[in-house]
Amino acid sequence: MLCRISRQADSNGEVALRVAALVKQIPAFEEMRLGPDGRLVRDGTALEMSAYCRRAVSKAVELAGEAAQGSVTFVTLGPPSADDVLREAVAWSLERGVDAHGVLVSDPLFAGSDTIATARALAAVLEREGPFEIVLAGRNSLDADTGQVPPQIAELLDLPFATGVKQLAVGEDALTLGCEHDDAWIDAEVLLPALVSCAERLCEPAKVPPERRAEVSGARIRTVTAAELGPGPWGATGSLTTVGAARSIAVDRHCRLHPEAPLAEQVEAAVGVLLHREALRFDRAAPRPQLPPTGGDGPLVAVLAEPNRDRLATELCGVAARLAAGLAGSTALLAPHDISPALAGSWGADRLIRIVGGDVEEDVARTVSHWVRSMNPWAVLTGSTAYGREVASRVAAAVGAGLTGDAVDLEVDAGRLVAWKPAFGGQLVAAITATSPVQMATVRAGVLPQPAPRDHTAEISTLVASPQQRLRVRHRRQEDALERLGEAPAVIGIGAGVDPRDLQGLDELRELLEAEIGCTRKVTDRGWMPHSRQIGITGRSISPRLFISIGASGKFNHMIGVRSAETVLAINPDPEAPVWRYADAAVVGTWQEAVPLLVAELRRVLVRVEDCR
Repeated sequence: MLCRISRQADSNGEVALRVAALVKQIPAFEEMRLGPDGRLVRDGTALEMSAYCRRAVSKAVELAGEAAQGSVTFVTLGPPSADDVLREAVAWSLERGVDAHGVLVSDPLFAGSDTIATARALAAVLEREGPFEIVLAGRNSLDADTGQVPPQIAELLDLPFATGVKQLAVGEDALTLGCEHDDAWIDAEVLLPALVSCAERLCEPAKVPPERRAEVSGARIRTVTAAELGPGPWGATGSLTTVGAARSIAVDRHCRLHPEAPLAEQVEAAVGVLLHREALRFDRAAPRPQLPPTGGDGPLVAVLAEPNRDRLATELCGVAARLAAGLAGSTALLAPHDISPALAGSWGADRLIRIVGGDVEEDVARTVSHWVRSMNPWAVLTGSTAYGREVASRVAAAVGAGLTGDAVDLEVDAGRLVAWKPAFGGQLVAAITATSPVQMATVRAGVLPQPAPRDHTAEISTLVASPQQRLRVRHRRQEDALERLGEAPAVIGIGAGVDPRDLQGLDELRELLEAEIGCTRKVTDRGWMPHSRQIGITGRSISPRLFISIGASGKFNHMIGVRSAETVLAINPDPEAPVWRYADAAVVGTWQEAVPLLVAELRRVLVRVEDCR
């Protein structure tokens, strides 16, 4: 473990600061493709540093540069070619006058590493190269999007952890942080040494062209092999999950542009496409599935609830009941907040375990880990949120459980849990199975049905947490509701072409379609909307019945977030805009002129559809 450090000044009053930054090389997103076996093709594919890692590199250099005696160590795990991201990070540091070197963790034995195997290798390197006061990482990796490795490393090294860091200041023995968590903002203080993961807007991203990377001396990059880190096990042997079948999610958009046609004709044609694709159906709410009977003597399926996310907890309890019923087993709900036994029972929980005194993720994870060791549940499920990812990652690292992140469906096969996980911007889903006795998964909010409540009162018991006091939350404010964008039948995605002062011009359209408003990164960068509304690679992925792009150019990084939308309508005055490649229906014109016409046409056809019922 990294020892606790009290930062001391030398005889000249200078304070040393050793910083580490974890980086990852991934395929360039636009070039990702699958081979015949359903796996990602890496040979011949351009590789680059993951976007969130660029913030970790930049902030690490900034912090070291502010200290009188600052240095940075960059660490990556990968093949020999991954030294390129280390060269880029070191070049960025040297150009700013900060001493830096890179450590490439590379060995054929590391092949096939899942998140826990990766975390163990990186933790061993940090322990070997340290001690460090601060370790920075990207919030998640864009090729996998699990966000599991940083909190798993924190657990293995017994460090406090904070994610989504957007503001950071270094004190004598603590960091003062502002963190972006899904739909909330948290002001916190974390004691040093600490590991933090970076939000996209924490700082300027580190980017260095290839020619300047090549100028970095090879003496600044060292390779560490598996043998140097110890017996392991490493790579696939040390992994606790396996990847099974993978299937590509094909999206076939055929948008026809008629920029020469009058705007009213374009709007009428676009609405015709929406009707043909049934994007305007206003179905009554689908019946909620009934909970199957549980409470048997078979395996136990546990759910960890998150405060203020009851909707997500009901979804998880519902799938837990379905899994448990197939195994003749029972369900348990672990809740770090006040839930009544009757409410928990109505959601599908046979037992309710209240966790008392656990105010932060680290404390809850420690308590849940003790419970898992004593109860040995078949599976533990929680939400794929900032909270759920940290708690699940820490528990999995502590008890040696295989963990699948961001699952969109769960099923049982031969008595084992199969978690279907999307990856590469939703371009494929893969079946992940844990090899450990306890199986774990975080589940994306809004992808599972909310079951009808049952008449049942759960048995109740209590667990008492022991607060570590290493991370203290000073203030927490809710900025949005996570479920609103994901559950909306229609979403209007706005770009920088929509001035926030003109948003009322979309009110009629939004109300008519019962739509929520999402946006591009440029919009959130300018502070016009909260980050929870950002759609794209570094924002959210959504799958509404209808997505309408307004005032956005439609770059890949944004439109990948609506890859799973059933139908996409784009409104843009530029016939050469990239958005048309991702649209099913098109209106070439300004949104200020097109939207009133669209509203009028929608009212006309919706009345007609209603009359035909």
